[in-house]
Amino acid sequence: MEESTVVILLIAAVAFFMIGLAKGGLGATSATLAMPLLALVMPVSVVIGMILPVLMLADIIAVGFHWRRWSNRLLVLLIPGALSGVILGTYFITNVPPDVLRTALGIIILLFAAYKVFESRILGLFTYHPRNWHGVLAGSTSGFISTLAHTGGPPIGIYLLMQEVPPRTFVATSAMFFMILNWIKVPFYFYAGIFDLERLRQIIWILPMVPLGVWTGKQIVVKIDPKVYERIIVAILSVSALLLIFKD
Repeated sequence: MEESTVVILLIAAVAFFMIGLAKGGLGATSATLAMPLLALVMPVSVVIGMILPVLMLADIIAVGFHWRRWSNRLLVLLIPGALSGVILGTYFITNVPPDVLRTALGIIILLFAAYKVFESRILGLFTYHPRNWHGVLAGSTSGFISTLAHTGGPPIGIYLLMQEVPPRTFVATSAMFFMILNWIKVPFYFYAGIFDLERLRQIIWILPMVPLGVWTGKQIVVKIDPKVYERIIVAILSVSALLLIFKD
């Protein structure tokens, strides 16, 4: 096996483990780290296609944990917008040069990191009055960002928080939304030609890193200060995003 392949597989194993940690209770910020890590060693379009099956596996685990606890009403508002966001995101992927796509990924990740730093201040800036079209807007924004970088969590998180749903409903609705969203992406990714089947065959044997990450996350979530953990991940995200933006 070539040295470059070994490096890619090692980074992929870490990335998949981080996705598992997120599903195990350590927060979506962990999963967000997977994209920029892999994008440092391979084209962004390849990474997008590689990460999707892993996320779909993690979705099954997350939805299973919160089976039938989601809000059907909120999902009905979110999904149509998500479809439009995926369509727009696919158009973007298929019509921009690889360097622009990599830079766009870096900017999205950097904005995500900034949001996590100022999240409480952002949410406290306005008084919210719920409208049905807000769900469509949140779904479409999340669908677009998620299609490009698998980081569509903030729009959905903000929207669900504003609905003042119980914590279990919040988590379950988010999990079900992203499972549906990721399945919506599949035919569009095939259309865009970003599924590298050979690369996917190479990573099959490291997929157990996802459930291992879930198990590890559930073990340490009660032992670690979540704020300290998130700060560390946000710092790593910021560095990774800057490396992507300024990569030669």
